[in-house]
Amino acid sequence: MKRSRLSEEQIIGILKEHQAGLSAAELCRKHGVSEPTFQKWRSKYGGMEVSDAKRRRALEEENAKLKKLLAESMLDVSTLREMLGKNF
Repeated sequence: MKRSRLSEEQIIGILKEHQAGLSAAELCRKHGVSEPTFQKWRSKYGGMEVSDAKRRRALEEENAKLKKLLAESMLDVSTLREMLGKNF
């Protein structure tokens, strides 16, 4: 997935500007992003604080690691079952 050129902190700052009263179109022109991108940010980061976003990122990374470990262990089990089946 393509990384944003803006950090989560910057995105949350832009959303706070929007909550303060600036229009979405004005913010998009100011920061050089499209309106669909801005709407995606609103759905993903709306109402979050910077600490919440960092915690979310950490949980997503941990989840990815756990999924990888599970896939590797399932592959190991499958390989062992296959080897045991050939020996008997």
